[in-house]
Amino acid sequence: MQNVMGIINLNESEELLREVTKHRPLAAVPFAGRYRVIDFILSSMVNSGIQNVGILVLSKYRALMDHLRSGKEWDLARKRDGLFILPPAETQPCGSGDIENFYRNLDYIKSSRQQYVLIAGSNTICNLNFKKAFQFHQAKQADITVLYKEQEIQQDDFKHCAIVDCDADGRIVDMAVNPSRQESRKVSMKMYLMAKTTLIDLITDCAARGGTDFLMDGIVKNVGKLAIYGYPYKGFMGRIHSVASYYHQNMELLKPDRWQELFFKSGPIYTKVKDEAPVKYKENAHIANAMIANGCVIEGTVENSILFRGVKVELGAYIKDSIIMQKCTIGANAKLENVICDKDVSISAEKWLKGEVNYPLVIEKGTVI
Repeated sequence: MQNVMGIINLNESEELLREVTKHRPLAAVPFAGRYRVIDFILSSMVNSGIQNVGILVLSKYRALMDHLRSGKEWDLARKRDGLFILPPAETQPCGSGDIENFYRNLDYIKSSRQQYVLIAGSNTICNLNFKKAFQFHQAKQADITVLYKEQEIQQDDFKHCAIVDCDADGRIVDMAVNPSRQESRKVSMKMYLMAKTTLIDLITDCAARGGTDFLMDGIVKNVGKLAIYGYPYKGFMGRIHSVASYYHQNMELLKPDRWQELFFKSGPIYTKVKDEAPVKYKENAHIANAMIANGCVIEGTVENSILFRGVKVELGAYIKDSIIMQKCTIGANAKLENVICDKDVSISAEKWLKGEVNYPLVIEKGTVI
């Protein structure tokens, strides 16, 4: 797929993720112990043979740039092609749509040597190889190919996704964003394959006619006008659109089959390398079904939880069903259950914090309790 360029579009709703996206975009939110959300789509692109990736950012992207750096970990620090950060216009307000951002970066798209484009968001957690989807796109002679996953979805979850409906040949006959009722189980993965010329035409046409949203004005309005096909994805997919979904998708990785499929099935997941010591388990440490990153020091009990790099769990502390991000300190005899601690949180001795499975308690970055 060297003839395909990747565009990661970070125009994603963070309304229900404000507790963990206050200082960073959703793409830079820590996930699965030592990764960031963007690592999964970026690694999938690289493992598929894509060598040119542009990232359309909006705001608060310092943390993202610090994580990606030159793109060396993804083999994108290249003299030709590579990793490109595509910033928005200085006057572009957040939530104003992504067409303007695409339009402002048309020069990058036009000057690329690739003839096809893969556009994706960052909040879909999966590990897939796009080669079969690209072959499907070419075989159908499609104008646009939309990747989707057929799955059960709760009624109150519809407003966070796009639903597609296909005919027997795979052509999309209907596509709805934020539907009020369930008419199809085919959930769009926010991943689109098309020729570069098709993308340029869509962007310029939307900009000329006052369109603001690429999905609504560029794709949904052209269902029936363009040959838009749906490609079914059969593997594991997680969607992050709220604090509850972020918590749930992390907890899913404590199941061995989920973890193995996400990290090994279609290639490795790359991330920023940090050279730290292995986990240090002291004499009184007790661990059960936990994912613990390097640099941690454990003296207490950790059950069914995910600990990121550099976490310290002091003697007698008890952590259950929780997510503890980088460099947090859990004091002696403290108890945490259904809690998400952002980076650099310090929980003093004897404190007891408890959330609910569907409403985990979120402790903001740098908080001392």
